[in-house]
Amino acid sequence: MEKTDVTQCSVVVLAGGWSDEREISLQSGRACQKALGQAGFEKVDFLDVAEPDFVKKLADGNYDVAFVAMHGRYGEDGCIQGLLEIMHIPYTFSGVLASATGTEKEVAKSIYRSAGIPVPEGVDLKGDTQVDDKMAAELVNKLGLPIFVKPAANGSSFGVSRVTSADELAAAVAKAGSEGDRVLVESCIEGTEISVPVIGNDNPHALPIIEVVTGADFYDSKVKYEPSALHHVIPARLPEAAYAKAQELAVRAHKALGCLGASRSDFIVKSDGTPVILETNTIPGMTESSLMPDSARHEGIEFPELCRKFVEYALEAHGTKE
Repeated sequence: MEKTDVTQCSVVVLAGGWSDEREISLQSGRACQKALGQAGFEKVDFLDVAEPDFVKKLADGNYDVAFVAMHGRYGEDGCIQGLLEIMHIPYTFSGVLASATGTEKEVAKSIYRSAGIPVPEGVDLKGDTQVDDKMAAELVNKLGLPIFVKPAANGSSFGVSRVTSADELAAAVAKAGSEGDRVLVESCIEGTEISVPVIGNDNPHALPIIEVVTGADFYDSKVKYEPSALHHVIPARLPEAAYAKAQELAVRAHKALGCLGASRSDFIVKSDGTPVILETNTIPGMTESSLMPDSARHEGIEFPELCRKFVEYALEAHGTKE
C-alpha cells in the first residue's frame, strides 16, 4: 500500500472485549473513532472484540490499520496484538512482547531495575496464596505499613488494596488473587503522585507531566474516571530537576520495555526528588478525562491530531498491510 496521505487509510477501532475495563475501553474506542473522523480519516469502523463474528468482520474489512483501544486482559497483554500479527494488519501501540511485559508488573520491575529505574520493594505471590498470621507479620516486617496489594497483571486499579494493618493482608491478597494468577505486594512510597506520557517509536519524547491529586487513599478506578479537572494538575508541581528526571525515566522505561507509539508511566516522587516507578501503561486511556490526551493538549496537540499521530506511528512501526 503506497499512500502519502494517512487519512486515506481505512481504520478499524478495536475496543470492548472481556476484561474488567470493557466499559472504559468502549468509551475510549468511541472517542478515538470520533477524533479520527475529525482528523480527516474517511473510513473509520468500530468493532467490539467480544462480538461472536469479530474475527470474520476484521478479516473481511480489508483494513489498512487497526487502532487498538482495548485495556486490560486480552487487549493490553499481547493477545490482540498477536492476532493482528497473524492477520498482517498494522496496529497502534506496542507489539506482543512489550505489551505482555508491560502488563506483568513483576516482570516489568525486573526490566526497570536493569535500566536503572528506581522501583518499590515488593514480594510476588501466587494468586491462590493463603496468608496466615506468620506470613502477614513477615510481609509487614519486610515492607512496612501501609502496603499495596495488587494483581500482577491487571489494570485500572481493579483488585488493588491499600493495607494499613497486618490483619488486612489475607483478604487483600485473596481479592487481588481473584483477578489473576499472581499477586504483587509492595511497600507504599510516600510523595507526589505523577503520570508521564511518552509518544513516539525510535525517538520517543515525554509530554507534560500530570500531577495526580485524588483526595483518596490512592488513584483508584472510581477517581480515574471522574472529570480530569478534579484530579489533574498540569504541569506537575515539582522542582525542575525532579521534573526533568521523571521525564527522562519515563522515556527510559518506554525504551526498556520496547514500547511503540505511546506509553504512560506512573511514578511517586519522594521528598528527596527521586521518582519511583509504579507501572507503565502500554495503551493509555483515551477518554476525555484520560491522562494522555489531557497532557497532550497542554503541549498543543489536540485529540484528533494525537490520534492521527498514533496511526502514523503504527504504520512506521509495524509496516503496511501485505
